[in-house]
Amino acid sequence: MAIGSDHGGLMLKTAVAEYLPSLGVRVIDVGTLSEEPCDYPDFAYMVAKTVADAQAELGIMIDGAGTGSCMVVNKIPGIRGACCAHEFTARSAREHNNANVLTLGSRVIGMELAKSIVRTFVETPFAGGRHEGRVQKITDVEQRFLRSFR
Repeated sequence: MAIGSDHGGLMLKTAVAEYLPSLGVRVIDVGTLSEEPCDYPDFAYMVAKTVADAQAELGIMIDGAGTGSCMVVNKIPGIRGACCAHEFTARSAREHNNANVLTLGSRVIGMELAKSIVRTFVETPFAGGRHEGRVQKITDVEQRFLRSFR
């Protein structure tokens, strides 16, 4: 699992990174490692790239609201990022959309809720079946857009 944050998400990222091994998950921390102000797009990109390059199956990115990082990760081909504020959206993101990057807002959720969302995201498999065609349509849109810029 690739994990990253900006300075605003550092405390929550540290707690989540310490929690993940209890779920049997190996952690690749791409930073930040400091409370010095930094830009979330840099770390969101590193999380998404780590997943896109198959160095990790899933990723988690934490910033203040989770929204900006979600926008960034979804620019990377092959990434399906979901900003989740409760377990239902995390379950749906994995089960229905085969999401591979979770973004969280450190100013939106608390520590215990974050752990519950992360557990749900990690433990929920993609349901496949009727959802496969929908996920393929997401990939098709991505591919059409990429071809228009080549």
